[in-house]
Amino acid sequence: MNGLEVTVLLGITVLTGAILAPRLRVAVPLLLVVAGLALGFLPEVREIELPPETVLLLFLPVLLFWESMTTSLRSIRRDFRGIVLMSTLLVVASAFAVAGIASALGLPWEAALILGAAVAPTDATAVAALGRLLPRRNFMNLKAESLTNDGTALVIYGVAVGIAVGGQYTPLDITGLVLTSYLGGTAAGLVVAGIAYLVMRRLRNTLHLNIALLLVPFTAFLLAELIHASGVLAVVVAGLIVAYVSPRISTAASRRQAAWTWPLGSFLLNGSLFVLIGFEVQAVAHEIPAREIGWLLMITVAAWLVLLLTRFVFQTTAVMIIRMLDRRPSQRLRRTTYRARIVSAFAGFRGAVSLAIALSVPLTMTSGAPMPGRDEIIFVTAGVILLTLLVQGPLLPAIVRWARFPDDQAMQQELELAERAITGAALTAVKELARDHGISEEIRDRLTRDYYEYLERNNERVQARQQAEVDRRIADLDQLIEVTDAAAESSPTATAVLESPAPLPSPRERDEEYSRLRIAVLDRKREVLYRLRREGAVDDAVVTQIQARLDVEELRITGVEVLD
Repeated sequence: MNGLEVTVLLGITVLTGAILAPRLRVAVPLLLVVAGLALGFLPEVREIELPPETVLLLFLPVLLFWESMTTSLRSIRRDFRGIVLMSTLLVVASAFAVAGIASALGLPWEAALILGAAVAPTDATAVAALGRLLPRRNFMNLKAESLTNDGTALVIYGVAVGIAVGGQYTPLDITGLVLTSYLGGTAAGLVVAGIAYLVMRRLRNTLHLNIALLLVPFTAFLLAELIHASGVLAVVVAGLIVAYVSPRISTAASRRQAAWTWPLGSFLLNGSLFVLIGFEVQAVAHEIPAREIGWLLMITVAAWLVLLLTRFVFQTTAVMIIRMLDRRPSQRLRRTTYRARIVSAFAGFRGAVSLAIALSVPLTMTSGAPMPGRDEIIFVTAGVILLTLLVQGPLLPAIVRWARFPDDQAMQQELELAERAITGAALTAVKELARDHGISEEIRDRLTRDYYEYLERNNERVQARQQAEVDRRIADLDQLIEVTDAAAESSPTATAVLESPAPLPSPRERDEEYSRLRIAVLDRKREVLYRLRREGAVDDAVVTQIQARLDVEELRITGVEVLD
């Protein structure tokens, strides 16, 4: 099949899966993998080759950049220690555990270690697609781990391939590779994010801003590859930084355009990748001799079970050690139950990175002889990916219900806190902003009434749920609002303005004044919102949600920018 036929086939498959998945009540990735497996029975489809460079250079930069842009930086800072342990030591433990069981079942040690490196890291895109039933904190920790653990896996892979082709590594060499991967990847991400900040802050055209944004992940990946560091980590670091400084380097129109286009592109690439995984499984299965299929299936199931067990045991051991060493009250609040650790084990999905690592195994060694176990590595890796998607994915909702997690109301509470904070700040600032922008008292009072009505509706929703914790956290805001209310009552009312004999401006002038004042108030609300994020009072997801609403409100006032 030529490139155009493959593109059309993938597009039709992704569209069909997106339509049917809600009706069949299954996750879209699961249906797309099954569709890829079914289509793989066609000989023409099995001829489609998936070069590892396609996954590493086309799919991953875009997918990982968007996932990092939507990841909570506060969650990473809060649980940084656990994320580092899971993205480094757990990957090493998983790789050697899988290598041990595969070697015991007959796979050569060099090939077994490459296999372990391939299946050790969890996949961020698969986690993002299938793990949203988890409580938000658990989901963000798992997502952050999946975004950062690829660097460790790629180092293990590089060492394993080097050993397979006759190379030798000392502990100092391996340490150097790890430091180069992580520190180099982090540095590349920081450099590209800094350049993006300097460039984008000087742009105001919506199209120009989003073209620059699209270049960020590919540039970060390229720079990291040039210095032999982790391109994946570079993309993630750049994405986290760009997301944090986005309010300073973007406009309402560019943010809305990005919010519309990036999820669509991410969905299409992600869906296509799941279909291609199904294609690849069929292609490899038909290349393996029939007499070896049973043996490889046994290794596949054993490797999958070892990954689940290793993840659970590692977390249990880490919790026990941390409990002995760290008895601070704040640490006690982070402790997880065995049920939560079982959920985490089942939520560790494998995906694109594992397949890319397996496909990257060289065809030959330095001597020219075929690389031993290459087809077996690809087969088992693809099989483990399928088991995590098609077994763990459907089971995860039931396991989450069994875990009986407490209701996670933190985000809703922070959302209400932020809404009341920015609305209260807007009310206190209306008089000052109206004076600075030369707005009449009629327009000022009109906007004040609008915000009071919005605040009252928000208060009613909070009181209806009787959330004592929210009421406690916003008590200081209530006092501020009461002061503002008293000040508003002492100011001239709309009736007094209407009864004034002074001539009124024309309707068009009043509308322009009202728009100017609303824009000024929106800017003040954004300032308060970003201050709450800096202080750690609200999560990045809350900021993104409220910022989107403020951007839409601004575009309603100013109009959508027309692209030239």
